[in-house]
Amino acid sequence: MTTEQAKVRVIASQKTWIEGEAVQQLEGTARLPGMRAAIGMPDLHPGKGSPIGAAFLCEGRVYPHLVGNDIGCGMGLWATDLQRRKAKRDRWAERLGDLDGPWDGDTAAALAEVGTTEFDASLGTIGGGNHFAELQSIDRVDDAAALAGAGLDAEALVLLVHSGSRGLGESILRAHVDAYAAGGLDVGTPAADEYLRRHDHAVAWARVNRSVIAGRFAEALGAELSRVIDVCHNSVVPAEGCWLHRKGAAPSTEGLVVIPGSRGTLSYLVRPMMEQVGQAEAGWSLAHGAGRKWKRGEVKARLKDRYRPADLGQTALGGRVICEDKELLYEEAPEAYKDIDVVVGALVEAGLCAIVATLRPLITYKTRRR
Repeated sequence: MTTEQAKVRVIASQKTWIEGEAVQQLEGTARLPGMRAAIGMPDLHPGKGSPIGAAFLCEGRVYPHLVGNDIGCGMGLWATDLQRRKAKRDRWAERLGDLDGPWDGDTAAALAEVGTTEFDASLGTIGGGNHFAELQSIDRVDDAAALAGAGLDAEALVLLVHSGSRGLGESILRAHVDAYAAGGLDVGTPAADEYLRRHDHAVAWARVNRSVIAGRFAEALGAELSRVIDVCHNSVVPAEGCWLHRKGAAPSTEGLVVIPGSRGTLSYLVRPMMEQVGQAEAGWSLAHGAGRKWKRGEVKARLKDRYRPADLGQTALGGRVICEDKELLYEEAPEAYKDIDVVVGALVEAGLCAIVATLRPLITYKTRRR
């Protein structure tokens, strides 16, 4: 293992606002043994010790804390047969019952190719935090050929699901931390092999989870689905003889990517353009969302005098929000996030992607549980 200085890069434009703490965390992570590059996306923001919205390339070592506790978390996009002109926001919102409860489907069959776990009772549930299932319309089309090539009809609605491995990923990270704290694992050792095996299982489990969530949502509305995209933004994978850790960074190597805003803004469907600038320079990655602007604990204090909970049940874009947890309703308010237009604009300006279409939220499902 060599000891050369790791490269640190932040992808940003003149309009991009990134906290100094996030940059300091990025630089600190770059000093870990074996690190070759630390790349911050335009949605970079502080995390617990290491930043979120970043990709890290490391030689000969994996660092589980750089993947985090929600291993396999990602975004899935499905085409539906629901037509935009027939959208019934209020009626459909009422039909979306308790998607937080246990799924009554065949768990064993769903996980037949993945393997069961002690956390399978959570399969098909969205979870808390910034996770959601959102019915969207295609708002503006910039690249009609790419849209059609993905099997998307500009007049039909789409379903975006953001969720991960639920308690499974947490258990894997906790086992590592209990044994090694924030230490890395040398690749090829039994400990690294075991972590990577469990990691890959959680990534696969999370993908099935998103699919089941989408199916439950569609069943409630009587819709048919066709999967378009499923990408993971919390993982570690081999890349160019090293190990690429992504913590809140979408892969640019798997086709189209959805970069969501907040429940009150548009999301972006983009086509990676990494081959034009060198994929390694950007960690083979794109931003995974807008990135938090305010910490969770401070949002309600900032907004409670401006909005009642009922006010937050609809957005400025006309979307309906299903979130019966009042604390979460405030924590995930659109104002708590950075400007998605600026985030995506920085990626476009850097030559990393091109916009295919924008997506408008119609119904955002968070939780029915109070």
